[in-house]
Amino acid sequence: ETTVLIQGETGTGKERIARAIHELSTRRGGPLVKVNCAAIPAGLLESELMGHERGAFTGALAQRIGKFELAHRGTIFLDEIGDLPIALQPKLLRLLQERELERVGGSRTIPIDVRVVAATHRDLRAMTAERTFREDLFYRLSVFPVTLPPLRDRIDDIPGLVHHFVGEASVRLGRRPAAVPDAVLAVLLGHDWPGNIRELQNVVERMVILAGDQALAAPSLPRPASAEPRPGVGLRAGSRSDGMADVSRAHILRVLEETNWVVAGPRGAAARLAMKRTTLAFRMKKLGIVRPDSRRVQD
Repeated sequence: ETTVLIQGETGTGKERIARAIHELSTRRGGPLVKVNCAAIPAGLLESELMGHERGAFTGALAQRIGKFELAHRGTIFLDEIGDLPIALQPKLLRLLQERELERVGGSRTIPIDVRVVAATHRDLRAMTAERTFREDLFYRLSVFPVTLPPLRDRIDDIPGLVHHFVGEASVRLGRRPAAVPDAVLAVLLGHDWPGNIRELQNVVERMVILAGDQALAAPSLPRPASAEPRPGVGLRAGSRSDGMADVSRAHILRVLEETNWVVAGPRGAAARLAMKRTTLAFRMKKLGIVRPDSRRVQD
């Protein structure tokens, strides 16, 4: 029932997370209504959210039910909440506090039962300091904040995502899933991914189209617009990605030792790690994990 604020860069999958939150909640039997606050003109947004009565303004020829009423007993997903006009923010704050609304041009108070999930790629704390976003609304929305890391900070997820998107694209295009060579994965792992998961999905679909019935070929990826390295990119000593690689390596080693270095099979390390055998083999190669030689004499 808690209001959730999802923050993260563009393309990190905020809408997917919002849908998952709804489907895992007690409201999953109700509607999930999505509103992009940046895509609707400021003059029409209040009517879109709250609804309006007939004759409320020029062109209002009939009564209209707003998105909040449509989401009654369900969830409303307010995407790009950072683009909500400052003049509309007090009305949204009152709606969240009182659980009731008034349609534009109406005088009747309408109670609503709606769970709010909001999302933004903007820094709302900085916006509150600049007085472009109300501080009280920020705290009302961020009861349970969720921050989605950019893809460059979760490079270990790339192989699994690639195989998933290859399967999706192959089904959609009516083709057999193509093989993903290690050389292709190496190119994808080395990219900065400024567009995050959305960019990766588009690149994979393009590779599937160009591959035909052959194995996927390495894509030509543009260099980042800025020459300065972005936080977390690469495996520099002391970087966040370097630390993640160390944690991943230690975890895989521990599982391999527990399974006596058996990779495949229902009791193998790949099954324990919930990944494909080929994905585990790639990660082992990337992280420099080699089975100790049992014939080697230990000092």
